[in-house]
Amino acid sequence: MSNSQSNLSEARPEANRRNAQRSTGPTSEAGKAASSRNAVKTALTGRAVLLPGDDADRYQAHVNGFLQELTPVGHQETLLTQSLADIAWRLERIASLEMAIYAGGRAQFESLYEEDSPGARHDLVELEIYIKFERQLRNFQIQEARLRRQREKDKNELRVLQSERRKKEREQLEAAARLYQQAKQEGRPVDLAAHGFVFEIHEIEFFLDRIHASESAARTPGKHRGHESLTTKAA
Repeated sequence: MSNSQSNLSEARPEANRRNAQRSTGPTSEAGKAASSRNAVKTALTGRAVLLPGDDADRYQAHVNGFLQELTPVGHQETLLTQSLADIAWRLERIASLEMAIYAGGRAQFESLYEEDSPGARHDLVELEIYIKFERQLRNFQIQEARLRRQREKDKNELRVLQSERRKKEREQLEAAARLYQQAKQEGRPVDLAAHGFVFEIHEIEFFLDRIHASESAARTPGKHRGHESLTTKAA
């Protein structure tokens, strides 16, 4: 075993020991404040999302992608969608910052172990980088875990809100369709707005066409197995 490989074996337990000692994060008020400032500088916490060098157009396109995919309705759903977009942006930033640290570290330490084999040199340089930038890398890991927890919370909340909204919309659409069908059968006009509905007539007719198509598809030759129609319900 070369001297550098021996140093690597000895350095790793030492690095692990130091990690264990620091695993709880900063405990003093000064340490917590410094950690908070470091996070703000990278826009990983707080309200700031963009840094001076960020591409604002790319960020807006990123947000628009989330809005198009999740199709939020109303203030709460839109806020949650915005939060999910910002979390994804920050997670991407963490990956970029980690890559930048290791790229800079390799340039800084690549000349330290030139006499060692390529494999040992790679491991030694990676260890040097981790030890030197341990605090920053650990902070990124903490922020990443926090962001992932928040992402799951926001996704679940958005899912519940959208499910409840769609259920309510379906119930209102069915009620409006029954009212429309009854008026049509009786040969009289119907004012949906007067009954508190915001649907247009073409929306009601499109909905009824889908119901009828679904009922027709459910039938088999010689048997009528369609669902109870809205007309039957209205009667």
